[in-house]
Amino acid sequence: MPTPLTLAWHGDELLDGGLRELLCGPGAMFERRVEDVLGAPAEVFAQRAPHVPAMLAGAASGTPDQTYLAFADAPDRAVTFAEAHRLAAAYAHVLATGYGIGKGDRVAVAAPNGLEHILLWWGTLSLGAIMVGLNGWWTPGELDHGIGLTGPSALFGSGKPLVRLAETRAAAEGVPVVSLDELHAAALALEDPPAALPDAGIHEDDPAAIMFTSGTTGRPKGATMSHRNFVHFGLFGGLGGAVAALTGPPGRRQVPESVQRASVFANPLFHVSGACLALANAPLFALKLVLPPPGRWDAEAALKLTHDHGLTQWTGVPTHFWQMLTHPRFAEYDTSRVVTIGSGGATFAPELLRLFEEKLPGVAITNGYGMTETTGTGTFLNGREMDGHPASVGAAAPTIWVQVRDEDGNPLPEGEVGRVHISGAGVFLGYWGDEKATAEALTPDRWYRSSDFGRIEDGVLYLESRMRDLIIRGGENVYPIEIEYRLVEHPGIADACVIGVPHTVLGQEVKAVVVPRDGASLTEREVRDWVAAALAPFKVPAHVEFRDALPYNETGKVIKRLLEDPPAAGQGHAI
Repeated sequence: MPTPLTLAWHGDELLDGGLRELLCGPGAMFERRVEDVLGAPAEVFAQRAPHVPAMLAGAASGTPDQTYLAFADAPDRAVTFAEAHRLAAAYAHVLATGYGIGKGDRVAVAAPNGLEHILLWWGTLSLGAIMVGLNGWWTPGELDHGIGLTGPSALFGSGKPLVRLAETRAAAEGVPVVSLDELHAAALALEDPPAALPDAGIHEDDPAAIMFTSGTTGRPKGATMSHRNFVHFGLFGGLGGAVAALTGPPGRRQVPESVQRASVFANPLFHVSGACLALANAPLFALKLVLPPPGRWDAEAALKLTHDHGLTQWTGVPTHFWQMLTHPRFAEYDTSRVVTIGSGGATFAPELLRLFEEKLPGVAITNGYGMTETTGTGTFLNGREMDGHPASVGAAAPTIWVQVRDEDGNPLPEGEVGRVHISGAGVFLGYWGDEKATAEALTPDRWYRSSDFGRIEDGVLYLESRMRDLIIRGGENVYPIEIEYRLVEHPGIADACVIGVPHTVLGQEVKAVVVPRDGASLTEREVRDWVAAALAPFKVPAHVEFRDALPYNETGKVIKRLLEDPPAAGQGHAI
């Protein structure tokens, strides 16, 4: 009988003894050990900060004059870590004295990314209160769902989200709705502002934030994240990046010691990728975050930010990278300092990897697989795994354990498809106010039971598809991701998504929604023939629809339920 598999990280074994001791030895930043976490064993970092506010205090002490925040629309303005610490302490004072916020209270915010928004997070967490990150694009009715679930003591916002907050049922019932500008002015007006963040007696397993799941199907649930989750995110990513840099091939790009690392800050704060970047990665590693100009993401604007601010890393989804690398003015901008590419939520097509090598030779590419409930942690695809298993989502990330289990919870052997389970210090506390959903998502020994199907082969995880995306055609299981991989390798296809559509006899048929490249002329027959040349006949799309763009949510995932409806005007046409 084959042995059940558990993926675990062994990346430091690639280092020589001296480097391993320097990075991971006793007293080193990335020293690891197994501890009890909420009743279950987990590998943790021994030298971790005790809670989130301690990371900002550490940056204010260790790198006080390094830039924390820069602004594309105000190039002469910058906020250092010391200044952010001072302002966060003032925010905490105003929140406590002006709004009665204390440990365990919820503070909700709906706003674009910005200085005041980030400072609200720091002020709230330093009081031991819980940040509720509301999606800034939600309607008043959707906002009411998040507010009603979490019961915040105050609602903060700016711009259009502030207007929608004022239209909610909670506002009508008397929950204070406050402009972030008003909060900022009150913090600046303090006659005797505090010099340090308050001591709220925070434990690392206290809740820090409630972050709503993407909501591509059903109503979003409030994933409750702990202080430990955020601290762990910064350290596991730092260790993985350090080992990748030290073990990469000759010619790998490096950041000069005299240059501060810098990244654009485009991911929304109400999502783990944005919040963890601002609250963990930046203070832990003195990372400068550049806030882009307001408005929709634009490829040339991203290239200009790279040029003007000397960005050392790009983060985004594959669609962003396609548009930047193929932009007609790409060569006019200096991208020489970009050393790392980071992504998650969607896979890299082989053609995109070839394009990176052509346009940014020597850059290190990492694609992460995780979810809100695991603070974005799960597996890493980079280096050797990306070269040898490009269709996988990689090996286990540092300190993370991954298993594939059957529906009875039994770990499966190599090659067998089952439900992906993830364990580690990044696993969330549970769903706020929903014990039933929490019990369904977390096993008694705190493994997160994901909604993804996958299999383990050769030390890496392959995703078959999300359970809700599985297409069952005449009794055959069809995993859309395999067809999507094939479609985007076509030279005339810029983006593609595969869904199932009802069929009277077969149950479901395969439908491909395709975005052609500019200037490309495609027919349904050409698309079908391209898939048929590589995949089994039952995987060939019976239907092909052409659109100008796919509907993505704010985290870079295609909202497949919107593809089940006829395209709106200007969104393409069906064949």
